[in-house]
Amino acid sequence: MRKNMGSIDKIIRITIAIILSLLVSTEIITGTMGYVLLIIGALLLLTGLFNFCPVYSFFKYNTRIRRLK
Repeated sequence: MRKNMGSIDKIIRITIAIILSLLVSTEIITGTMGYVLLIIGALLLLTGLFNFCPVYSFFKYNTRIRRLK
C-alpha cells in the first residue's frame, strides 16, 4: 500500500467523516440512512488515516506531492 493521498484530501475526508458521525450520533439522521452514512464515514476516516485510497489506486490517481531530495 503506497500512500496516494495528499494532506488536503486527507483533511477533507476526516472532516466529512466527523460531520457524518455527528449527524448520526445527534439523531439528526436515523434509520437505514444513518447506518449507511456511518459506514461511509468509517471508510472516509480509514482512508484518511492511512493516506491510501483504493479507488485512487485502481485509476492510478495520486494527490500526494512528492518532495525532491
